[in-house]
Amino acid sequence: MLAFAAVVVTAALVLVELNQEQELSSSLLYYGLAYLGLFATAHIAVRILAPHADPLILPCVALLNGLGLVMIHRLDLAETAAAAAIGDPLPAGDVPRQIAWTTLAVILFVALLVAVRDHRMLARYGYTCGLAGLALLALPGLLPSSISEVNGAKIWLRFGGLGIQPGEFAKILLIVFFASFLVTKRDLFTTAGKKVLGMELPRARDLAPLVVAWGLSLGVLVLEKDLGSSLLFFGIVLVLVYIATERVAWLVIGLAFFVGGAVVAHQLFGHVQRRVTAWLDPFSDYDGAGYQMAQSLFGLGTGGVFGTGLGGGRPDLVPAAHTDFITAAIGEELGFVGLAAVLFLYLLLVTRGMRSALSVRDTFGKLLAAGLAFAIGLQVFVVVGGVTKLIPLTGLTAPFLSYGGSSLLANYILVALLLRISDAARRPSAPAVRRPQAPLAEAHTEMVERPS
Repeated sequence: MLAFAAVVVTAALVLVELNQEQELSSSLLYYGLAYLGLFATAHIAVRILAPHADPLILPCVALLNGLGLVMIHRLDLAETAAAAAIGDPLPAGDVPRQIAWTTLAVILFVALLVAVRDHRMLARYGYTCGLAGLALLALPGLLPSSISEVNGAKIWLRFGGLGIQPGEFAKILLIVFFASFLVTKRDLFTTAGKKVLGMELPRARDLAPLVVAWGLSLGVLVLEKDLGSSLLFFGIVLVLVYIATERVAWLVIGLAFFVGGAVVAHQLFGHVQRRVTAWLDPFSDYDGAGYQMAQSLFGLGTGGVFGTGLGGGRPDLVPAAHTDFITAAIGEELGFVGLAAVLFLYLLLVTRGMRSALSVRDTFGKLLAAGLAFAIGLQVFVVVGGVTKLIPLTGLTAPFLSYGGSSLLANYILVALLLRISDAARRPSAPAVRRPQAPLAEAHTEMVERPS
């Protein structure tokens, strides 16, 4: 399956080069060899360190990562052509940096598999992970805008030319915390309160963790102006609570909190109002807030069912096409069919993660795997929903596809944890050891009293 992914990615790179430059450049060999070397290393590490892990997870990640490299390379060629046409200096391109980030992510992926031999050890550090996650989540909002703000959102830590988004790593730490917390406090969440409309509502005093998560989500929205992270964080907490309790009442209460928070945020914060206005009618402010969404819709419309072909469209006309809107670029050049195939890859990845959650024997592993898999699924829904005008834009990036170091590093950590849990779930149970019986001549004599 990894070989199949390598063939698909190599063929896509060839098509991009031929359609854009009418010749094959030497960079194609470099990119292809780097891709093969990285994922061959990752495959060998998984076979040695987690031999029973689900064999579909890594190939799905490899193909998504490879398709992201192809599209980023295609956008680099477009930027180079545009710069050459007007006589500007040629840009260095994002693909070399993305390959460097992928290399670092694979190294971190292997290191985590070595360090975490049993996922259950993470449960002992649940509260530590929770505190660290909260600190990382809040840090950009507390720092000066000169260090943390990009495009109106305070989600970065920037030092010179290096930038990182702490919230990407906070997501994983908080999932570990909530999985550990729900295992130890499950009775608190399953205690029934009053019965309303056939549902057993929880007691008021037991709602505190959900209220705290809701408050933190609004805090992220206020301090950092980051709609995507707040939505992702609250959604993950709500689903973990539902999985732990299997009670619909928690979903109903959580959705009520979400609707209330959304109404309050829209009334109080101007940046939320601008996002909603651009979502409802992007063409009303085509030259301003609605430009990015309008260009995305034009691109998707141009692609149609089968797309313009790799290198045959103009995805570079969409702002942030290599990050937030990379799925719009894929939809333009590969069409509805190609975008649906990419979404199917995500669905397969999430499904295999959920399957690991169902198969693993311990409750902490079930919650952790379900939370990690759901985080990928929810993030993809938020990203694609924003690009296709289903929901307001949030600023999240597509996992493994989009350009960006923080996202790659965090998502490879997530995949390493999923593989570790999958390995534990699929590992065959040790056969019972049968002690050899002593020969009859050496057996001890036992006195048995005959009943009278």
